[in-house]
Amino acid sequence: MDAAAVIDVIEQAFAGVEHPGDPFLLGSHDGEEPLQEVSAFQGVYDWHTLSPEFLDAHYTVLSFFSEGGFRFYLPAFLIADVRDLLQTADPVFHLVHGFSETSTLHKIGDRTFTRASGGGRFINPRRYGAMVSRDYARYRLSVFSREEAVAIVAYLDFVRQLEMRSADRDRIDKALAGFWRERAASAPARAEMRRFLAEEAEYVGALMRRKDPR
Repeated sequence: MDAAAVIDVIEQAFAGVEHPGDPFLLGSHDGEEPLQEVSAFQGVYDWHTLSPEFLDAHYTVLSFFSEGGFRFYLPAFLIADVRDLLQTADPVFHLVHGFSETSTLHKIGDRTFTRASGGGRFINPRRYGAMVSRDYARYRLSVFSREEAVAIVAYLDFVRQLEMRSADRDRIDKALAGFWRERAASAPARAEMRRFLAEEAEYVGALMRRKDPR
């Protein structure tokens, strides 16, 4: 797909995604930065109004959104990236991190330590137990419906072909093979989600009528 086609797929896939509500945008409570960054998006109920400059100024926010906030605002970042308008924000990282493992050597004194991240690397056993980076990535990214996952695959396929993004290809390929292509084929479809919400509304309505038959 060319850029225009990818943008059209993203627009259609995320059309109708409901804003989760300002109180439910924050996903991290570690320090002051998450609240500061996420607060800038409160009251923004149409992501089309966000400029690339605004997205760049808040490039860390994708790490701090709740799953619902991440799902709602991600298309703004994707489309700006497809248009090559982002300078600091990097949506690719947030879609592929965790599916490949990287390591660096860190020499301290006469010892050399291997520092790994991603893949099967533990996050923090004291806090997350046996969860590894791949587990967390699959959990967080499972927020997307089948249609949205299809759009994300189209975005990643587009980005990986760009010469300027050649350094990202290996990580993108691992994420596509390890998660995204399967997600695009088997994730719950939008219609299933809407049907579930309608059934829940009927159930709650029946409960309320039983309590107050008037």
